[in-house]
Amino acid sequence: MGAFGMRRFLLGMVSCSFFLAVNGLYSPSDDVIELTPANFHREVINSDSLWLVEFYAPWCGHCQRLTPEWKKAATALKGIVKVGAVDADKHNSLGGQYGVRGFPTIKIFGANKNRPEDYQGGRTSDAIVDAALSAIRSMVKERLSGRGGGHSYGKQSSRESGGSGKKDVIDLTDDTFDKNVLNSEDVWLVEFYAPWCGHCKNLEPEWAAAATEVKEQTKGKVKLAAVDATVNQMLASRYGIRGFPTIKVFQKGEEPVDYEGGRTKSDIVARALDLFSDNAPPPELLEIINEDVLKQTCDAHQLCIISVLPHILDTGAAGRNSYLEVMLKLADKYKKKMWGWLWTEAGAQSDLENSFGIGGFGYPAMAAVNARKMKFALLKGSFSEQGINEFLRELSVGRGSTAPVGGGAFPKVNTVEPWDGKDGELPVEEDIDLSDVDLDDWDTQKDEL
Repeated sequence: MGAFGMRRFLLGMVSCSFFLAVNGLYSPSDDVIELTPANFHREVINSDSLWLVEFYAPWCGHCQRLTPEWKKAATALKGIVKVGAVDADKHNSLGGQYGVRGFPTIKIFGANKNRPEDYQGGRTSDAIVDAALSAIRSMVKERLSGRGGGHSYGKQSSRESGGSGKKDVIDLTDDTFDKNVLNSEDVWLVEFYAPWCGHCKNLEPEWAAAATEVKEQTKGKVKLAAVDATVNQMLASRYGIRGFPTIKVFQKGEEPVDYEGGRTKSDIVARALDLFSDNAPPPELLEIINEDVLKQTCDAHQLCIISVLPHILDTGAAGRNSYLEVMLKLADKYKKKMWGWLWTEAGAQSDLENSFGIGGFGYPAMAAVNARKMKFALLKGSFSEQGINEFLRELSVGRGSTAPVGGGAFPKVNTVEPWDGKDGELPVEEDIDLSDVDLDDWDTQKDEL
């Protein structure tokens, strides 16, 4: 072949390769379903059907020879088994996620879509159909025996049933991420995962359990979410996701940072509570002015810290405010514990005092109450920042002696006027009118005495 002929041959080869690379090996009129990163998760992973998926490259000679057989198998299996194809040359990230190293590679996505099996059979339509029918028979038997495949976070039926325990993990996509996360005042921990990733599967139950506890502990102010990075590649690219699982922390107005803690539920919850306490305002310090204040605060928190302060006539406004400032400082220091904080004036809630054994002396006093167990612990040290801190530190690690609340329940709570922030005033004594007293009679009475 001359130089000119060789050049024409090479140009033809290049042109052919270019044409195939642009148009692929399959068309919409075929029964083979074209799969891409944009539809793979929806069509395959979220499907209850059995799938045969070919990963091919348009320039690959073996793939070109397989194409007519693959089309014939797809037509024969139509309505029974789904047959798809991925241009892994164009969508190499999708091929890489499933370990595709050569072409064509065929995988069977059965009951457990997260763990596809390699097809090792012949490349004829008959062999492909036989393998598909054998795989579907195995899948049906698994269903009969009660064994099922694994589901990803995004599996709709799992979320709707609530049986998987993932109901509090928020699924995010390229379309929903910015609105939910970047525009939120809340703290977000976001896991970027791949359905086929073993480490992601190990993390999944821990992440789900942590999501439920964090939601309860922070009243929804810290959220746990998950992004399938194999589908939502815009997000994966934006945040430089290179391995799975990758967890990032998002807080409004700050750049996201990598989560580098442990992968157990307790590790995740602890980090979430740290983030919550860093961003949360100090807890409110409420005066017990009626029963609702006491019940709502103590029922909503693991512990409620109740202080009984001296009467306003004994301290004045300045003295009382100094006690309240100490309490507020400690409430802020221990805010990650999410305790409730209350106070009352000596004598205003005498029945409540008596239920803690305080009644009538030893002011100021403090009791930490567990309303669920109806047990309490008393501050034995000084009512000072140091003394209260030691008391609360012991409580936070589960130490300290406790006693049952007198009567086993909160007593009647009086409705009182809230403190007006002023010094107290003695009650005004009534003037005694002596105008009608006969002084002569008074002198006679004195003499008799």
